[in-house]
Amino acid sequence: MRFKTLAIHAGYDPSANHGAVVPPVVQSSTFAFKAAGEPRTFDYSRSGNPTRHTLETTFAALEGGVRGLAFATGMAAETTALMLFNPGDHLLVQADLYGGTWRLISSVFAAKGLTASFVDLRDEAALRAAITPATKGIWIESPTNPLMNLVDLRAVAQIAKEHSLLTICDNTFLSPYFQRPLDLGIDIVVHSTTKYINGHSDVVAGALMTADAALGDKLAYLQNALGTVSSPGDCALVLRGLRTLAIRMEEHNRNALAIAHWLEAHPKIAQVLHPGQSSHPQHQLALQQTTGFGGTFAFRLRGAREEAFRFLNAVRIFTLAESLGGVESLIEHPRTMTHLSIPPATLDQMGIGEDLIRISVGIEDVTDLIADLSHALDQI
Repeated sequence: MRFKTLAIHAGYDPSANHGAVVPPVVQSSTFAFKAAGEPRTFDYSRSGNPTRHTLETTFAALEGGVRGLAFATGMAAETTALMLFNPGDHLLVQADLYGGTWRLISSVFAAKGLTASFVDLRDEAALRAAITPATKGIWIESPTNPLMNLVDLRAVAQIAKEHSLLTICDNTFLSPYFQRPLDLGIDIVVHSTTKYINGHSDVVAGALMTADAALGDKLAYLQNALGTVSSPGDCALVLRGLRTLAIRMEEHNRNALAIAHWLEAHPKIAQVLHPGQSSHPQHQLALQQTTGFGGTFAFRLRGAREEAFRFLNAVRIFTLAESLGGVESLIEHPRTMTHLSIPPATLDQMGIGEDLIRISVGIEDVTDLIADLSHALDQI
């Protein structure tokens, strides 16, 4: 089955649930044994739940894997993946990335003995030079949040295999509809399903997917042991959302590209960071490893914090808020919002300045969205 069909039908058989077309929400925390020593398929909802199983099976199908796992949050998914490593292990991490991931790796797991080097994974020579005998994995974002840098996933996966390193790629920005890292050789894909996969800004959740059955078993063991699972109600919301993922992503993509082109011609915009534009330094890579560009991108104003804040306070349709991937358009200032946990000096090194704005373009009428941005830019 193709993607749109899988998003609606994978992982669920109505005949097994009294003919119910929509997968039921099984809220039960525990399940009766057949008899002493004879558990059924599910025995306790932390270990497994019918609603979560439907979602997890769908995750695997959409990402082209054999195992999908649903988590309470995107950070719970990341935490579980990082628990595959041991004290003394070394990770190579994309140099610019989401602030919460930076904090988790550089603070929480660093205190437990996991070390990390932040490397520009676009530079193959730099990547190879950073590998040490202690290196066990590579953590990738592509596109990166919020600078929209792309990593050649196939090339990094090949280098990782040469050195027996585990690769983990955050695919939140594009979703499996526009990019499937497992097909390019990546070992584990991570998502904040709060974002595009759910798509309605009404649930916080995460996911891991893998094409390696043994690795999937390890992740499932950790998911159960850590208790990082998603609740049945949240799983149902994500299931509902991903049924329209394909059509939403197409509209996000169209709107965002139109706005990016409009912004690029505006005199108050210094730079637009959108891989779908020919001006993006990795536009050709985007055409090779993705089938679309998503709805989130960033741009730089001609100004600094004062101009940025005046612009942000003037929008009327875009909502000033963190997160992304919902049907409504959001706008934010990474340096003081999503990436506030990163020290200013590190933000400067990354290139996340006061002039940088990130937008998540929704599925409203693009003419209204451009008019809103135009009005806000008139205020600076």
